[in-house]
Amino acid sequence: MHVPNGKKIYFASDNHLGAPTKAASLPREKKFVAWLDEVKQDAAAIFLLGDLFDFWVEYRNVVPKGFTRTLGKLAEITDSGILVYFFVGNHDLWMNGYFEEELNIPVYHKPQEFTFEMVAERSRSTFFIGHGDGLGPGDKGYKRMKKLFTNPISKWMFKRLLHPDFAMRLGNYLSVKNKLISGDDDAKFLGEDNEWLVQYCKRKLEDKHRDYFVFGHRHLPLNIDLTQNSKYINLGDWIQYYTYGVFDGEKLELKEFK
Repeated sequence: MHVPNGKKIYFASDNHLGAPTKAASLPREKKFVAWLDEVKQDAAAIFLLGDLFDFWVEYRNVVPKGFTRTLGKLAEITDSGILVYFFVGNHDLWMNGYFEEELNIPVYHKPQEFTFEMVAERSRSTFFIGHGDGLGPGDKGYKRMKKLFTNPISKWMFKRLLHPDFAMRLGNYLSVKNKLISGDDDAKFLGEDNEWLVQYCKRKLEDKHRDYFVFGHRHLPLNIDLTQNSKYINLGDWIQYYTYGVFDGEKLELKEFK
């Protein structure tokens, strides 16, 4: 991706809009929309790394009610020509075309590699980007649960056998209450040797160099040196930290939106 002079790349993750209730999350949604308004001034691209919603499921002709401010702002941004990319998280993995068709936002279900070429600096940086759930060693219970949730038969049964109103109530309840489904441990730093995404990134570096590994999911703002020339960045969240990443062609920084 060629990035024009003066433009930047932005990253955000883990908004969990709708949790614990839509009314309670509304101030956080408004804050996120204010951030989108700010960064669109110099953004070449915005990467949303999953769990934008605390629960999301798409039917053929139905999507969840609400989140109008966020969806409208994203439509405005993409209509203006700014690129937006979305990576599904473990709470909004049942996406099926709505973002692509209505918002012109490509949706990824697995980590992807991007190369950013900054025109002014004539620099080239490689990024490995994803939500982060189910990667690395451990967390076997969640990995089994994710296989169940991504199974086509399971998705068909959930959508066809449950009325959407009941399905949404059930999904929202489980997203808030069930830690096995969410895959979220307590958001505490485990130390570099025990952080499973750090271990995952180091193994990926054995195959190929990347300048930056950018993930969400852990709900912690982290900036860790993997090698002298490679970093792992975790974006934090929009519940406690309100942190985001910004790449200006020279470095990727974590910042707090106030």
